[in-house]
Amino acid sequence: MLSHNCFTMATWGFLEAAGGIFGVSVGTVELVIPFTGLLLLAYAFHGSPNSPANFSAPAWGLIGLHFFLSTPHYVEIGDWVLVLMCGAALPLGIAIGWWDLQIERAQTDEPAVVWLRGCVFWAAFPYMLTAHIPQLSIAAVWFTASQGVLFLSWVGIADLRLGDPQVEYADGTVTPFSEFTGNQWFHTEALGEGGFFIPLLNADGTPLGISIVLACSALQSMIIFVGALVALRGVAWKLRWRALLLTLPVIHVLNVFRNAGIIWLKMTYPDWRLMGIDIFDFGHSYAAKFGSLFAMFLMAIVLFELLPTLHSHVLRLLHPFLRVLDTLFPPPKLNKG
Repeated sequence: MLSHNCFTMATWGFLEAAGGIFGVSVGTVELVIPFTGLLLLAYAFHGSPNSPANFSAPAWGLIGLHFFLSTPHYVEIGDWVLVLMCGAALPLGIAIGWWDLQIERAQTDEPAVVWLRGCVFWAAFPYMLTAHIPQLSIAAVWFTASQGVLFLSWVGIADLRLGDPQVEYADGTVTPFSEFTGNQWFHTEALGEGGFFIPLLNADGTPLGISIVLACSALQSMIIFVGALVALRGVAWKLRWRALLLTLPVIHVLNVFRNAGIIWLKMTYPDWRLMGIDIFDFGHSYAAKFGSLFAMFLMAIVLFELLPTLHSHVLRLLHPFLRVLDTLFPPPKLNKG
């Protein structure tokens, strides 16, 4: 952990120095990293370079670095699942980039790696645009919040209202979205944990204590399936559209249930505690996250049946990691006779 912190601090020091040289903020430099990586992936996937791995290999490292730099934030808020995932992102990105180069140097055909380039681009690029274009971000938040409130009212659980859209800055200050001081077209400055959000209010106008943010929209889950399906080559668009229509509405409906369930738990059991964790954090950070991952796993199985090519790509990408596991944890040998 100490070496990880030292490396992270050194990286942030480099970003600050780069920002000083070019006269931009650290947030802008930090944003350039993933967008550069994604554009390199897009060129390697959609362009026709003679050596696509020369563009995609550094892209994997840049994207891994982007997630790695988020590790201290998740340590601060105690989300240890994301700490583990973000901490592993940089070495994983470097490993994928090395593998990408080795495949090209061996002059072997690996459609799974080609698919992965397009999948990551078409999943991450639209999401990052949504996250950094204020009007798109707040529109997604409003749609998510209104659906949850409508469902709770429809089933008779609660009569809630939507508060005015707000924005939380990196220093923790909160202002109405109408007074947002950043770029209205594409903001590059770091925001607080809430970012663009809409608070929920009781019927009498008092705060409920729950706000809806972009992460509540399930856009991350949806866009993963979009990227995976758009990047498929050699598969008819009719099948891909069918798969999209099968997954995206299901994810949205499940997410409405998820958000409504968390709100109901917070309203019904406000004093519940387990090992210092209140009901909201337990439902939001643990129970709902596990349920979401399980639902995505089931939908992936359905897609694998519908699109065997997708299944083949995923298995091929997992093969190197399974070989490492077999080396580290060899299966027991059966005694003959």
